[in-house]
Amino acid sequence: MYAHTIYDCASLGSVIRYSDGTARPPARFRKKLSAWESRNGTGRLVKKEPPRSRATYSSPACFTLHEGDFGEGGIIVVSVRRTWSVESDLCFEIIERPAIGMVRALQDIADSPELLHLARDREAAER
Repeated sequence: MYAHTIYDCASLGSVIRYSDGTARPPARFRKKLSAWESRNGTGRLVKKEPPRSRATYSSPACFTLHEGDFGEGGIIVVSVRRTWSVESDLCFEIIERPAIGMVRALQDIADSPELLHLARDREAAER
C-alpha cells in the first residue's frame, strides 16, 4: 500500500509495517543494517495530520507511528515516534486493526486527535 492509503483507510491504533522492499543485510554490516532498520519496521498509528498551507510554506498530509518506549521500572525515558508524509516512497501495510471493544484514549491537539492509549473495554473482555 502507498502512504496515502494508510492515511485514508487505517484507523488510529492500527499496527502498520513499513518497508523499502530491500532484503535485510547480515548483522556483520552494522552501518548497512542500521540504515536498513531506519527504512523498515513497525509501529502503532497514533496521529494523522491534514495538509497545511501557509503563505510561505505548505506541507502534505502525514501520519505518525509509535515504535516503542524505552525505560525501566515503569518509567518511560524515551518514546520513539516517526512521522511519514503521504508522499513517502516506502510501502506500508496494515498488520492489525484495533479489535472490536477496544477503547481509545485520545488527546485533541490542534486539527487532529492523538492516540494516548489503547485498552480493551472491561465489559467486552468479560463477555
